[in-house]
Amino acid sequence: MTVLKEAAASSASRAAPVAPRRRRRSGTAPPWLFAVPAVAVYALVVLYPSLAGVGSAFTDWSGVGEDRSFIGLANFRELLHDEQALGSLRNTLLLTVAIVFVQNGIGLLLALGVHTAIKSRMTLRAVFFAPVVVSPVMVAFLWKYVYNPAPDAGLNALLGSIGLGGLRQDWLGNPDLALWSTAFTVIWQCAGYSMVIFLAGLEGVPKELHEAAMVDGAGSLGRFRYITWPLLAPAVTINVMLSTVGGLTLFSQILAMTGGGPGYATDTLSTVLYKQAFVYGRFGYSTAVALVLALFVAAVSFVQIAYLRSRETTS
Repeated sequence: MTVLKEAAASSASRAAPVAPRRRRRSGTAPPWLFAVPAVAVYALVVLYPSLAGVGSAFTDWSGVGEDRSFIGLANFRELLHDEQALGSLRNTLLLTVAIVFVQNGIGLLLALGVHTAIKSRMTLRAVFFAPVVVSPVMVAFLWKYVYNPAPDAGLNALLGSIGLGGLRQDWLGNPDLALWSTAFTVIWQCAGYSMVIFLAGLEGVPKELHEAAMVDGAGSLGRFRYITWPLLAPAVTINVMLSTVGGLTLFSQILAMTGGGPGYATDTLSTVLYKQAFVYGRFGYSTAVALVLALFVAAVSFVQIAYLRSRETTS
C-alpha cells in the first residue's frame, strides 16, 4: 500500500501544470465610446471657436490681424442705444410671432386635412411637404420673382388678370409690406414641416377614443377639442420650439430677398450681425450682437420648454 501511495504521489507531481484561465474579453465596447469622434469634431469645429469668439465681444477687433483692444462692455452699451439694432430686434420678434402662429396654424389644418381617408391624401402630403426640401435661398429667389414690382410680372400680373389691378404693390420695396412679404415666404416653405410633425401626433391618437365619443354624440369640434388637441401636446411643443428658434435666427431668406431693406425695414438681429462683421468690419461689435442673440434664444427656449412641458403633463 505504501508503494502504491508513493507511485500515485509521484505521478501526480509529474502531471502537466494547469494553464491559467484566460480572461474573457467583453464583446461590446462602452456605448459612450462611439460618441467620442463626433463629440471631438463638434468641440473642435463648433465649441472651441464659439467660446474663443466670446472674448471678441469685449474688444474693438476689426476681424483682420491681431490688433485688438479690450473695451469692456462698450459694445453692449452701444447695442442698447443702436436704433438699427433695436429696430432689428422689433422685426425679429414680429417675424417670430407671425411664423409661430401662422405657420403652425396652417400646418395643423393641413395635417387634419390629409389625415382623413381621402384617396389623394398621400399625393397631397408630398405636395405640401415639397417646399421644405428646397433650399431656402432658391425659395427666396423664386418669391422675389413673384413679388416683382412690374405690373405685368408675378403676383401683380395675376392681380391684374382677375380685375384686382388696384391692389398691385411693390411688395419688397414698400417698407410697410416688405417684412410681411418675407414672412409669408418663410411660412409657405415651412408649413409642410409643421404638417408632418402634427401628422405624427395624429397617428398616435387612438381611434377608439373618437369612436366612443361619436357614440356619445360628440361632434367634430368637440372631439378635436377634448380628444385630439390634448393628445397633440408633444407635437405642439416640438413645432413651437422649432418655429421659434427658426424665426429668431432667420437670415438666408431676408438676405436673398431684401438684404434687410428697404432701409432697415426687414433687418433682423442675424442680418445686423452679418453686416457689422462682413460689411463694416466690426467683428467685436458683431460678436456682441451674436452673443445677445444666443442668450435671448436660449432664454425664450427655456421659458417655452417649461410652459409647454407643464401643458403636456396637465393635458
